[in-house]
Amino acid sequence: MPKLRRAAAWFVDFALVLALASALAVLTFHRVSALVTDVPELATRGGFDLLTSRGDVLAASQDLGLTLWDKSVLYVEQAFGLLVLTVFLYQWACLALAGRTVGKALVGLKVTTDSPRRVRAARRAAVTTAADVAVYAVACVLLVEGQVVMSVLVWVVAVVLFLLNALPVLSPARRSLADRVAGTAVTGIGLSRPVATPPVRTS
Repeated sequence: MPKLRRAAAWFVDFALVLALASALAVLTFHRVSALVTDVPELATRGGFDLLTSRGDVLAASQDLGLTLWDKSVLYVEQAFGLLVLTVFLYQWACLALAGRTVGKALVGLKVTTDSPRRVRAARRAAVTTAADVAVYAVACVLLVEGQVVMSVLVWVVAVVLFLLNALPVLSPARRSLADRVAGTAVTGIGLSRPVATPPVRTS
């Protein structure tokens, strides 16, 4: 069934996104851990602040802690930004060059359009990235920065956008929000070529 094939394609592509996110999470964890042991400028600053604190050790240590926290948040934001950018480039490159992502290729689907492929690919990749990753990334960044209320609101927007993009696939037209914005359609690809029938001889 076409609907099941599109769902399977999405799961394959999203599994690649999860693999990338996991790798970035591990990298970010190591970068944050290195702040404590492998960043001499922070240790020097902490020592200088301590010597010039005139006995206010608590304030000096608080400044050092805030510096560590700000850099940690920056590393997390960089990881989310790289995730969103990579997902967009993956979607755009696959659609512009081959007309299908890895997931769609595995289940025999292809994105078709009547206009220049690269332009439509960019639009479709932008909507797909926003619905699957980008808005959720913004919500996570807001949460890390302590903006809990804004984070919850953006999470709600992310869920609504995801549903708006996914649910139309269940309709008879089977066109997602990304398809409608980009002017594309997802079609099946025959796994085998049709067998040519020999011409009929007439006497």
